[in-house]
Amino acid sequence: MFGVPNARTGLGDDRCGPSCACDDTSWAAPVYSAADVAALRAWELVDPPALLTADPYASPAPPVAAGVYCAVVRDASPGRYRLTTFASRADAETAGTVPTHAGPCGLCSTLVDLAVYIERPDLTEPVRACGLAFPSGPAADHIQCLRDLGFTEPCAQIWYFNTVHTRDQCLGPCLLALEASYHLPDGTLNECLQCDEVQSGPVFKAIAGRTRRNTGVPSAMCRPCSEVEQLVHRY
Repeated sequence: MFGVPNARTGLGDDRCGPSCACDDTSWAAPVYSAADVAALRAWELVDPPALLTADPYASPAPPVAAGVYCAVVRDASPGRYRLTTFASRADAETAGTVPTHAGPCGLCSTLVDLAVYIERPDLTEPVRACGLAFPSGPAADHIQCLRDLGFTEPCAQIWYFNTVHTRDQCLGPCLLALEASYHLPDGTLNECLQCDEVQSGPVFKAIAGRTRRNTGVPSAMCRPCSEVEQLVHRY
């Protein structure tokens, strides 16, 4: 499985690591330095996504076209970029752009949010801490807690709505799993994380755009290699 285990993962380095091997091919996620992360944050996004004005979980998850990719399109002005969804990775590369994750561009597709994903391999604990700190709101304070992790405001919003929806749908198993490892001995997710995956995952993926899996960034929550996109983030 693909990831970077820590004390909460529940799997050792023998079962999870930041590389994947399949048939005769293998791939390892690059190691990004502090300078690399700072460089991501230095880019300026032209036409950033609008803020959410309503709870996206009030409606079913919007459909996501198969095979599409979100790519970084360098602007004519140095240090500036746009995000564009292409019909395929090949189309993005043919156009001279840099694919940044599989799936359509969304609220967390920015390079600033990518920097957070790289810098914080374990977001489960800090995001949960924000939810526990503001169990009844106000929403602005909860969102600011998420912004303090480094997220842009639109990305923090979808993380907020995801947290609230998971609390509503998965409170029982999540209370029981507060101190549990992320994975069971057989490698599956604990009941809380699995509930979040099923109940909140589809909307989050459609609205956020970027996840660690579709970006090729390892996390403390290990994932099957078949779900991981192999990408290098040099822009």
